[in-house]
Amino acid sequence: MIDLHTWTTPNGRKVSIMLEESGLPYNVHPINIAKGEQFTPEFIALNPNSKIPAIVDPEGPDGGPIAMMESGAILIYLAGKTGRLLPEAARGRYVALQWLMFQTGGVGPVFGQVHHFLRAAKEPVPYAIERYTKETQRLYGVLDGRLKDHEFLADEYSIADIATYPWVARYEWHKTNLGDYPHVKRWFDAISARPAVQRGMKVPA
Repeated sequence: MIDLHTWTTPNGRKVSIMLEESGLPYNVHPINIAKGEQFTPEFIALNPNSKIPAIVDPEGPDGGPIAMMESGAILIYLAGKTGRLLPEAARGRYVALQWLMFQTGGVGPVFGQVHHFLRAAKEPVPYAIERYTKETQRLYGVLDGRLKDHEFLADEYSIADIATYPWVARYEWHKTNLGDYPHVKRWFDAISARPAVQRGMKVPA
């Protein structure tokens, strides 16, 4: 039974969706980041970077327990463990991994900054709002261009989609109209209809 230490953020929901999609049993341990629970010694022992999510798999690749941090790395690990949601063929695998990196290096950090400056900053910072809003819309354009001729970000539904979806699910937070990006909306609606995604988005309850 995998232990998932998580909270109600896009990065946390990537992993709960993956666990639901792959059918692996898991226990949920809520880490309330608003209360600073990610800075406890117990959690730092699992993730020295004090970020959610983190997992502990008692049956790691060598048969012993393994603790994993970084949501993208966790997705790759779980895909390797189950043989699911990452193409086996080399070309498809690298395509999926490049779009996963696009999320971890672009979509997540930029959307996260938009959320901060629109919702959490103590006072408006016009330069930051303009900068990150423009970059958010640019990234949506990249996604829309990719999805114009592809059902999913890779050649099949994969961890690249699982990683990106929870961030797009907060489109209202970054004041984006999905109707402006019809291919993203089609993709978003299709993934939203998946039962495993619906379950994963509710973790932790």
